[in-house]
Amino acid sequence: MTNRKEIPEGVTLIDHPLIQHKLTHMRKKDTHSINFRQLLREISQLLGYEVTRNLPLTNVDIETPVAKCISPILEGPNICIFSILRAGEGLSQGLLDLIPSARVGHVGLYRDPKNLQAVEYYFKAPSDLEARFCLVVDPMLATGNSAISAIDQIKRAGAKDLRFLCLLAAPEGLKALRKAHPDVHIYTAAIDDRLNEKSYIVPGLGDAGDRIFGTQ
Repeated sequence: MTNRKEIPEGVTLIDHPLIQHKLTHMRKKDTHSINFRQLLREISQLLGYEVTRNLPLTNVDIETPVAKCISPILEGPNICIFSILRAGEGLSQGLLDLIPSARVGHVGLYRDPKNLQAVEYYFKAPSDLEARFCLVVDPMLATGNSAISAIDQIKRAGAKDLRFLCLLAAPEGLKALRKAHPDVHIYTAAIDDRLNEKSYIVPGLGDAGDRIFGTQ
């Protein structure tokens, strides 16, 4: 797996010890769906903390039980979390625990088993995307086709400020997404070795959607 010296431009590797510890338990093939979901929810909050580190703040006048003061709050319209269905729901739920005021958009995609291209079947987004910080989430960045297709659609809907968050990424997916959308910064907890002949991430953790929802 990739070390810090090999991280591509436009990619942030979030390798906090707690994240790596929880991710190792998620990778284990005998981890039950209940535990897998809980671990993903916990990791998503830790990842979200880093992804939102540079959000703009503005100062407001408040009064504490002791005195009046000036204190910072988030500036501008709410954040929009875009979940790439169905596995993206595992990340978005934890992020909503962290940012309960966020709006939520959904992009429904499935991978054509013949050509591995993403096929869209659903899209729903809040209004005023051009004024919102949009965080697109999917646990796995494998070929990159689903992420590219989702971001294409989100940009067509008006979004200007986007970031992509995943749990695991393959070098092939990072390269493809960076080429298609060089303005979208990528955040991931791990960059794995490669894709196999079925375009699964190696060593990976299997099919994230199946493991989240117990549909193996």
